[in-house]
Amino acid sequence: MRAWFEALERDLQSPIAVRRFGSGWFAGFFALVLAIAGLCLVMALRWPGWFSMPELAPVYAWSGLRALVHGLLISAYALALLSLLLRPRKAIGAAALVIALVATLLGGAQVQPSESQAWGIFFGLDFFAVNMIATGLMFAPIERLFPRHRDQRLFRAEWREDLFYYLVSSMMVQVITFLALTPSTFIMAQTGSFAQIRAAIASQPWLLQFLEVMLLTDLAQYWFHRAFHRVPFLWGFHAVHHSARSMDWLAGARMHFFEIILLRGVTSLPLLTFGFAPSVMQAYIAFVYVYSSMVHANLRGDFDRLGAVLVTPRFHHWHHAIEAEGVDKNFAIHFPILDRIFGTYHFPKGRWPTGYGVPEAVPKGYRAQFLYPFRRKG
Repeated sequence: MRAWFEALERDLQSPIAVRRFGSGWFAGFFALVLAIAGLCLVMALRWPGWFSMPELAPVYAWSGLRALVHGLLISAYALALLSLLLRPRKAIGAAALVIALVATLLGGAQVQPSESQAWGIFFGLDFFAVNMIATGLMFAPIERLFPRHRDQRLFRAEWREDLFYYLVSSMMVQVITFLALTPSTFIMAQTGSFAQIRAAIASQPWLLQFLEVMLLTDLAQYWFHRAFHRVPFLWGFHAVHHSARSMDWLAGARMHFFEIILLRGVTSLPLLTFGFAPSVMQAYIAFVYVYSSMVHANLRGDFDRLGAVLVTPRFHHWHHAIEAEGVDKNFAIHFPILDRIFGTYHFPKGRWPTGYGVPEAVPKGYRAQFLYPFRRKG
């Protein structure tokens, strides 16, 4: 089994020269993504008490969901077979074929819910599948078509760690949300006098509420982000995020578990305190997942004018720069005007950083990085 996984890893990390169109590599890659997404959705349909999010219940009521699952699995089969035909190395195509077969054996698109014990805890496999389809299938091809760093591979160094971070943040969404929103009960109890303000905000047009949410959360995240750079103990957590030496859509997922909890708590409090519509908050959460992937992505384009108004990849890449001129700059998540106001704006025209990362030796691997803030010295 270990040898098989090693063969799959070698095949995924093949040099660019042997990953050209027509080689079967891209067919195998997309077959693998679609097969994993299909398997996750089948498991969520079969064991909804364990692997599905209550918030996605409307999706399961959609009449076209099973047709979508069927389409995912059929596409995975077809692309896997194409990869097996075209590619001398069969690991990717075989892996996709096996995963699609497992999903089919579990019931495929016609799977029926199975009785499961109500533990009160679920793991968001469906949320992971939706995220992977929405971001992975969107940005992986775009990065190949418009790369900033042409020699950077899709499966670059440390991709396994970042994919695991992506999996944890998606599957543990219930635990993270519970811990992040625990303080909100106290805050809501202490802000009963805000009833009229909440009613006024909730009565506003939907789009206006969404723009206000972007501004409020950005203001909260700016100071949260800046604190994690300036306070030594907090920096130990945030250094994990900055330890990525390559920037792409997956690098944004590398974030310490405790920082995720605190960040979501900080951004949720303004929304809950001021009573924005639930649909606005849900739409913003979905928007942030995609936007975060975009600003970390390996995408070319200077966007000098747009970058002065909205955070773009080049603007945020300077925040991750290894150069001294980029250190403690560009803390805004959406609006660079906050960095202009508070003196942390850095966006040199037409220039990109020469490298990314941190000077300190952040260890590799999820477990070592989880413990790093508590073991770090200095």
